[in-house]
Amino acid sequence: MTFNNNPNSATGGATSSPEVTEGYRRYILFMLLMVFTFSHIDRHILAVLLQPIKEEMLLSDTQLGFLTGFAFAFFYATLAMPMAMWADRHSRKNLIIVVLSVWSVLTMVCGLATNFLQLAVARIGVSIGEAGSSPPSHSMIADIYPPERRATAMAVLATGVNLGVFIGFYFGSWVAEIYDWRVAFFVVGGPGLILAAIMWLTFREPPRGHADGHTASSSIHKGPAPPLKVVFSRFWTVKSLRHLIVGATLNVFVGYGVVAWVASFLIRSHGMSLGEAGGKVGIYAGIVGLVGTLIGGYLSDRLGRGDPRRRMWLLAVAAVVAAPFYVGFLLVTDSELAINLWIVPLILGAFYLPATFAMVQGLSPVRMRSVSAAILFFILNILGLGLGPQTVGILSDYLAPEYGSDSLRYAMLIAGLASLWAGVHFTLSARTLRADLEATAAADT
Repeated sequence: MTFNNNPNSATGGATSSPEVTEGYRRYILFMLLMVFTFSHIDRHILAVLLQPIKEEMLLSDTQLGFLTGFAFAFFYATLAMPMAMWADRHSRKNLIIVVLSVWSVLTMVCGLATNFLQLAVARIGVSIGEAGSSPPSHSMIADIYPPERRATAMAVLATGVNLGVFIGFYFGSWVAEIYDWRVAFFVVGGPGLILAAIMWLTFREPPRGHADGHTASSSIHKGPAPPLKVVFSRFWTVKSLRHLIVGATLNVFVGYGVVAWVASFLIRSHGMSLGEAGGKVGIYAGIVGLVGTLIGGYLSDRLGRGDPRRRMWLLAVAAVVAAPFYVGFLLVTDSELAINLWIVPLILGAFYLPATFAMVQGLSPVRMRSVSAAILFFILNILGLGLGPQTVGILSDYLAPEYGSDSLRYAMLIAGLASLWAGVHFTLSARTLRADLEATAAADT
């Protein structure tokens, strides 16, 4: 792979004819996958520990919903934008290394908390660290993978969600059951510092715009990156992008609302132990969800080659088909049947992520890509991660006087039906997608 003499420059060191080898392309993707995985391990470890924390600190479900939702989502979403603006102008590699180190340390600090306020502050610290990792990662992947391969590459990156859920829930629950919930925070936080050191020694910045045929002399490298208000305006004025974001946000609302509470649901409504519930969530949401993410990315690229609108139609169909299985998962009383029914929405519910990641990059001019990813994460996390767990927690407390320990079951059911609304917006996005993609490509020439 050929770079200029400053691999950490704002342009990423594109030369007049850069060569990106397949081996190094895969290495970049692998390292960014590891970063994304660690972010979701540290993000989701709290969800599997909600029950013992609730019992020790005597917290309500509304408070727990705040810890897994807004306490993380607000700072994560808002600070991602200034960090992404910095990444569009300076070294993306250095930013990722710094924030990875910060959130790993603060994850361990969560294990030292003795009350609600201390835990909330530590979680906010984790969210501030994680805010700077995903936007530059998306930008780098878009730089080295062409549009026809981008959804598959984004699917590989998106499996970090599933790997993080698997490791966080499966190993975190057993560490907490054998030792203590505080120990679990230290076990998952420490390895991030090792990964940061490896990245510092081996990772190099890819050339910006390489996969789209841009060189150091291209217009994308001349002048400053567009201001934030210009990128925000694009998200509203480009119709296919606007509907894509609404659909994805509704899916995230359901996804985070379920993942944050499903272990507690299995404990309360199905009588499972912490280790058993965490293990099942880790295996199913992690491994099965990973398969769904990869299938979704592959199908998105395969179907989208002839007509990009098929990517959106795929997501709409997946949302509709998954809904009755999700309802069955929550309402049946047989534990084994419930888990088996959950497989279908886990697979189909993961389809949206790689297609959304890829299409947002495809609908964004090259010099807007980090900030576009940051705006995507801002919307997804404020409305999805923030409102999803919080809404379920509030509904559960509201329904508790009538339904007792089953209040969580019905709270998750009510919130989960938002996925059908998502299917409508994916269909609307398809209407103008092809024209919007052509207009974006013309803007970079």
